[in-house]
Amino acid sequence: MAALVGDATLPAGVSPFTGLAVDDPALLERMPAAVKISNSPIARPQSGLSRADVVIEHLAEGDITRFTAIFHSQNAERIGSVRSARLIDLELPALFDAYLVYSGASGEVERMIAASDFADRTLSDERKDPAFYRLDIPGRTYEHTLFTDSELLQEYAEDQGWTTPPRYRGWRWSEQPPRLAERARSISIPYSAEYSDVTYAYNPASRTYLRSILGEPHVDDLTGEQLAADNVAVLAVNHVPTLIVEDALGNHSVEIQLWGQGRMQLFRDGTVQEGYWLRPRREDPLLFVDEAMQPLALKPGNVWIQIVPLDMPVTSAP
Repeated sequence: MAALVGDATLPAGVSPFTGLAVDDPALLERMPAAVKISNSPIARPQSGLSRADVVIEHLAEGDITRFTAIFHSQNAERIGSVRSARLIDLELPALFDAYLVYSGASGEVERMIAASDFADRTLSDERKDPAFYRLDIPGRTYEHTLFTDSELLQEYAEDQGWTTPPRYRGWRWSEQPPRLAERARSISIPYSAEYSDVTYAYNPASRTYLRSILGEPHVDDLTGEQLAADNVAVLAVNHVPTLIVEDALGNHSVEIQLWGQGRMQLFRDGTVQEGYWLRPRREDPLLFVDEAMQPLALKPGNVWIQIVPLDMPVTSAP
């Protein structure tokens, strides 16, 4: 079913992850970078999230969320802080034909990455791989001071021969807002009232959703501006606790089962559409369809994918 959904091709010079034409088509000929970025309160504001084509947010242990940001059609002069991988990062590089950039991982997760089908496409500070640097930032602990940038990543990727562009991944794009969708001017995602509650407010002037965290505007340190999403895709995914210990506090890793299918909501242009996310096989792309299994059309622009547990009460208001 997944192979039949979505457009077959994209025009030359159009990003498969944003649906937008780029000024320099050569950018699209490189391999995407999937960069693991902290979302601990001490690590905010992060650098470079506004330059990512796609940002995936998910729960880590201890009610804190973490990001995997896909950098492809845009460059960022600083990206981070870079943090350790989680079990979900066994899925995301395969979904985006990307190489994984991370600070390290717990022993068992590291072994699983080393046995994965992208094991030869990983860049880790724990292995002393190049392309990282530390910044002395007042108030930041050492683990939140690791950064990279698009230039360093591109140089390293070329040295490694990671130069294969991503396959077209099947997302449908349309400038036209959906005609029959319900209004949704705000979105509330209750990850954690202490660390990570997320809200989005629709801005009609920019036709984007402005992101806040714990009630405060979530800004990019590169620009000083509030992060904005053209599309917010909220995916309900089964979360399964594991025996893998992730930190010194004894918190256990969670397996986020981003395969098969599940319910989703797509927010764009101040509206919400109900549907399903699909990924029948590992090699299949992540697709978004409506109740009739027809493609949901994303607005050309960046995509924030919010992964939530099946029982999390995500709400929106007109």
